[in-house]
Amino acid sequence: MKTSYPRFRLRLARHALLQFAASLKSSLEYILLIFAQVLLGLIAVIALPGLFAATQPWPQALGLFIGQTLFITAPVWLLRKRLHPAAVIAWSRPLPITARQRWQADAAVAGMIVGPLSGAYAISAAIWLYQWPDWLRSVAPQAIMLTVASLLLGWLLATVILMHRARPPAARKPGRSRPAPTAYRPAPSVRRSAQPGVFGGAAKLSYYWRQLFWLPFWRAENVVGIQQTLLLTGALGSIAVWMWHPPLIPPIVWGISAAMMTMLLTDRGDKAVSEQITLLRPVAASWPVPSAHLYRLAMLFTLLPGVGVLLWFAALTLGRSAPGYSHTVASVWICCAGIAQIALISLRRLSTRGRVGLVIGAIVILTAIGSELWN
Repeated sequence: MKTSYPRFRLRLARHALLQFAASLKSSLEYILLIFAQVLLGLIAVIALPGLFAATQPWPQALGLFIGQTLFITAPVWLLRKRLHPAAVIAWSRPLPITARQRWQADAAVAGMIVGPLSGAYAISAAIWLYQWPDWLRSVAPQAIMLTVASLLLGWLLATVILMHRARPPAARKPGRSRPAPTAYRPAPSVRRSAQPGVFGGAAKLSYYWRQLFWLPFWRAENVVGIQQTLLLTGALGSIAVWMWHPPLIPPIVWGISAAMMTMLLTDRGDKAVSEQITLLRPVAASWPVPSAHLYRLAMLFTLLPGVGVLLWFAALTLGRSAPGYSHTVASVWICCAGIAQIALISLRRLSTRGRVGLVIGAIVILTAIGSELWN
């Protein structure tokens, strides 16, 4: 038992990572084909924040150190559900597993992610040591120590994340002001909705969309709501900085970010809605609900965040007269982005490879159009 549980967790995590890699196989082909040079550049500079932190005053150095540590921990946090599924947590709780064995298993699983990332950091640090710039020569030992410390701290933080996931929920004592249980009586709105023949209105469909599609994306461990919020914020922020075009970063970088965030926003949202529809079909078949209309409404609402992004872009470009960019190019960008958004929702019979090709192709086209915006 001393080694069987950590070995089981390692095999489980390895199997989950292989499944995750298989699900991203088609996407990785396009990403590596288009962004291979960018990825190589990222590997080259991945250790730069930790090395550069040694040359800064302690507030800036601490910020860079914390940012690098969180970056190392992020893959484990994003994959925590796959690395330690909820079913395995519930199954292993009654087993005679000591706290030390659980800690060893979590540390080993976290090491499966942090280990390869540490290899990338080592390659990046070796490149900078080989280049030997002037700013690194006087602080090379401290820079290497900061990088190693961030890797170790990231590993420890990733282990804590996996441990916290396996903790049983704390029992809550009912408050004194809690009302006594009584017979259940549905609210008037629910009683009216339960009557047959009154489901055709748009208000009723919106109500069921909120109950069956909106709220589940924010409950329990479902991260779709957070994911879409981050993508929407990233798209709006990228467009705002793109229009501001600060001198330090070329505008095309923000154009690429805006196109990518906008397409991923609709693509990920449509995928989440499709998965929710698949879960609801066998259950909702016997409900007195117009399922077909509800599903079409959910697919249509998937376009709303993307429409908001396009309206934001139109307000910043077409809504004001600012010198330096072309209104014609901005109009073409909005039209192409809108067509790509509609194609993602309409072409539902595309294969996984075809859908990835559509997303990547739209990003490339929008990037090419956006590159002419400031010419």
